[in-house]
Amino acid sequence: MTNFTKFAVATALTLSLTSGVSAATTLKLAGVVPVEHYGNTLLEQIKNDIEAANVDLKVNVFPAGQLGAGEELFEAAARGNVDLVHSVVYAHSDPVLEINSLPYLVSSWDEAEKVYLNKGSAFNKIFAERLEGLGLKLLANAPEGFIGVVANDTPDNASTTGDKGMNIRVWSSQVIKATVESIGFKATTMNWGEVFPAIQAGTVDGAICCTAQLAYSAFATSDVGKAFIPYNAVVENTTYYASSRTWDKLSQEQQSAVQSAFDKAARDYAAWGRNNEAQYVTKLQESGYQVVTVSDEDRAAIAEKVRADVWPQISEIVGKDTIDALMADK
Repeated sequence: MTNFTKFAVATALTLSLTSGVSAATTLKLAGVVPVEHYGNTLLEQIKNDIEAANVDLKVNVFPAGQLGAGEELFEAAARGNVDLVHSVVYAHSDPVLEINSLPYLVSSWDEAEKVYLNKGSAFNKIFAERLEGLGLKLLANAPEGFIGVVANDTPDNASTTGDKGMNIRVWSSQVIKATVESIGFKATTMNWGEVFPAIQAGTVDGAICCTAQLAYSAFATSDVGKAFIPYNAVVENTTYYASSRTWDKLSQEQQSAVQSAFDKAARDYAAWGRNNEAQYVTKLQESGYQVVTVSDEDRAAIAEKVRADVWPQISEIVGKDTIDALMADK
């Protein structure tokens, strides 16, 4: 047998042995929360759950902003450069997504879970439809907790409305800008990646951004900021989503495995947030942070003013039909 014949036979044998065996598809899963954050534990859980389903999928995890900030990942996923993302969804690409910043939409954890975890809620139906139009597939919304303000100082009227004499960072949202201005702050829009150096340098006096957990893990542990004001104006609703380009290439079995992993993670995220909120208020105080006490009465008064000031503006941005659907559902 000639060398060429031997080679041909060996090649044919190899092909016969490997035919029908497909290499697993590897998906990129990107997150943005700090290294110490519980959200990264869930990224690893998602990876393990998907791979354990034995549907020829592998997952590479890129935590803590390794592949970019939330706004960057949004665009990267739409282009198909990132497959799966965990981040806050901003409204820079679609104003209707401002519903994610609707102030005082819910007032308790029970209400938050009905709005954000229930796939049939008006909120999730609207959210999924708008993401689909941007080339993204909503997998799950995951409420982490209620958002407050991290600041370098505490104004005398921190627990009421009125001029605070402070300029704080807001994310890319006209709604959240109007919300903090209604409370009494001046507002400067900047991306998440700019917040830390801006507060350290005094470019801004603080930021509306964080649950008590995120305030502790992202700011207090880095000696950034001195105070936390729990206005609870907005739910920190982080979102799990996929690139539609990736999703459409998956088999039905693979889609089912991926969806199941993210549904489980969203439920775990919400349960963890509900059970650990008070713990991180204590951690903030132990770290030297001042945590301002905002009574239920003061918070209700702030909520009433914010709704009166901001909700009419929201209706103009997202459409009255959207607001009506959210309110009817509520």
